[in-house]
Amino acid sequence: MAEPRKLADSFIHLGLGATAEPQPPFDGMEWYEEYGRRHGGDGREGRLVSQHSFDEGWDSWEMHPLGAEVVICTEGAMVLTQEFPDGRTEQVALAAGDYAINPPGVWHIADVETRCTAIFITAGEGTEHRPR
Repeated sequence: MAEPRKLADSFIHLGLGATAEPQPPFDGMEWYEEYGRRHGGDGREGRLVSQHSFDEGWDSWEMHPLGAEVVICTEGAMVLTQEFPDGRTEQVALAAGDYAINPPGVWHIADVETRCTAIFITAGEGTEHRPR
């Protein structure tokens, strides 16, 4: 019998042709560069499914220019701040079981008061970061 995998340790790439491929263990930000090399050929249609837990707010903003990102809070609570291209900002408070969508081209950042876990389904091609 096959052993189950932990999403927090082994992310999933959803690729062309409705494929789903487990990824090597996540080991830091450099991991994303290797992921891009492995699956860049899927372009804007590829999606990364990942799970992250964090105890403090993010230290940088991010933006995915070529596709939407789904954020699903599975434990704790978080406040997602979105900055739209026209300069307006919105905040979305997520509790366990809630989700939000970061549209393409929208800068976003998350803040938490206590430990939070979320699943991210990301169209990551061209992702940009900027300091908080």
